[in-house]
Amino acid sequence: MKAIVVRAPGGLDRLEIAERPDPGAPGPGEIRVAIHATSLNYHDLIVASGRSPSEDGRVLMSDGAGVVEAVGPHVAEFRPGDSVVSCFFPQWPDGAPRGSVGGFSETPGDGVDGFAVRHAVRPVGAFTHAPKGWSHAEAATITTAGLTAWRALVGDGALKAGDTVLALGTGGVAILALQIAKLMGAAVIVTSSSDEKLERARALGADHTINYRQHADWGARAREWTGGVGVDHVIELGGPGTLAQSIQAVRVGGHISLIGVLTGRSGEVPTSVLMAKQARLQGLIVGSRRQQQDFVAALSLSALRPVIDRTFAFEDLAEAFRTQEAAAHFGKICAEW
Repeated sequence: MKAIVVRAPGGLDRLEIAERPDPGAPGPGEIRVAIHATSLNYHDLIVASGRSPSEDGRVLMSDGAGVVEAVGPHVAEFRPGDSVVSCFFPQWPDGAPRGSVGGFSETPGDGVDGFAVRHAVRPVGAFTHAPKGWSHAEAATITTAGLTAWRALVGDGALKAGDTVLALGTGGVAILALQIAKLMGAAVIVTSSSDEKLERARALGADHTINYRQHADWGARAREWTGGVGVDHVIELGGPGTLAQSIQAVRVGGHISLIGVLTGRSGEVPTSVLMAKQARLQGLIVGSRRQQQDFVAALSLSALRPVIDRTFAFEDLAEAFRTQEAAAHFGKICAEW
C-alpha cells in the first residue's frame, strides 16, 4: 500500500512515497476505510516541514475522507459503502477537553500515522459520517478547519443571529467561519492584505472587508463599523502579532477564539485592555467527535459547501504544501486520489 511519509528531520524535500503493509481486515470495534482525499492545514505543514518534529517515516495528514470498505465485529454505527471523515482527536468523544487532548500525541499525521494512505483500519471513534452529497475532498475540509470554525462560533461562542464576527484572513478556517456565520444569520467582517481576496469574500457574503496592509488600525476600524460597540466574536488566527488589534475590535463582554500562531508562538498581551473589555479570550484546537457530528448534521441540512482553491493528486502532496506556503490560496487546498 502506498503512503506519503516525511523523513527526519523533516522538510518538503524529505517527503516520499513509501510502501506500507495493507492494514488488513478490521477487528472488533474497528472499520476499514478506503481513503480518497485529504485537505491541507497549517498543522500538517509544520509537521511536514520539520518545524514540529515527528517520528522518522511518519505518514502525514490529519484529515482523511473516504468510504467504509468493511466493519469489524460489534460495529453498528457504520456500514460498508458509508462515506466517512476522520477526527482530529479520536480520543476525545465528547465533553470538555482534558488529558492527551492538550497535545498531539494521538493526532493523525503527528503523534500517530495519518491519512496520506490508500486504506486505513481504525477504531469507530476515529471517524464520523460525512455530510450527505459531499465529495470526498469537500468532506476532508471538516476534520480540522471546518470543525475549528464551528466550535469557535457555535460550540464556544454560542453564535446567534444578529451577532457580528471578525475573521482574520482568507484561509480555510476564516472562510469556513465566514460561511458558518452567514448560515447562522450573523454579520461578518473579513481582513486580508489582498483586495482580490477581499472581493471574493464579499461575493461569499462578507458584509465588510478591511485591507490590513492599507489600514494598520484594522481593529479600530472593525469596531467603528459596528457603531463603536465592537464585534461579538473574533476568529483570531494570527497570534501575538494580531492579538492586540483583535482586542481593540471586540466589544465589552465579547469572545475571542485564539486559534492560530501565524505571527509567532509568544508575545505580549495588552492585559489591561482585555480586562477593561471583560472579554473572553479562549484558546482552542479543533474539537470533539460529538461537535463534529453536530457540525455534519448541520451541513447535511444546508446548502453550504467549502471553498476549495485547488486540488492536487496524491503523489503531488509536496507541491500542494509549497502552494500552501506561498499563501496565495483562498479557502482550502486538497489532495484526492
